[in-house]
Amino acid sequence: MITSTDAQIADWLARAHKTSSVAAREWASDLVAMLPLGNRFDAVRIRPEVVQAAASSDDWRTISEFLTDVIDGPVIHDPFTWYYALVPPQTTETWRSPLARCIGRGSWLGVPRTDRRTSYRPYWAVPMARAGDLCSPIAVAELIHLGHARLTEGAR
Repeated sequence: MITSTDAQIADWLARAHKTSSVAAREWASDLVAMLPLGNRFDAVRIRPEVVQAAASSDDWRTISEFLTDVIDGPVIHDPFTWYYALVPPQTTETWRSPLARCIGRGSWLGVPRTDRRTSYRPYWAVPMARAGDLCSPIAVAELIHLGHARLTEGAR
C-alpha cells in the first residue's frame, strides 16, 4: 500500500527522469523504474558480502535494521547483485574509497517502487524517510570499511 509519504517520495524520485511519467509507468508494470543518476542522487554500489560482514548477519531483516542505524539513509538491495546507498549528486567527484564504486551521471539505476520493502527483486533495504533524504557519503564509507575489515579479519 502506497502512503502519501511514499507518493511524495515517488514523485521526487520520478523527477530524476526527463519524463517522470515514464518512471510511474515502469513502477506500475515492473515494480522497478530505471532512473538516471547524477541529477537528484548518485549511488554507492556495495558488494553484498561487505554489507553482511558489517552487519554480522546474512538475514535481510537484521541487515536492514543495521543499515538504518548506521547510515540512516535510503539503500536499495538487488538480491542478485549489489546494495546501493543513495547519496547526494556529484558524490562521484569526491568519492575516494577503493572498496566500492560511486556511480553518477551517465549511469542508470533500477529503483524499486517506494512500497517494495522485501522481495526477490530489488527492494528498499532502508526506505527513503522523506523526499530528498539521502545517505551521508562519510557514513557509507565507514560502513564499507567496517565490512571490509571484518571480511579480512575472518580470512586470517
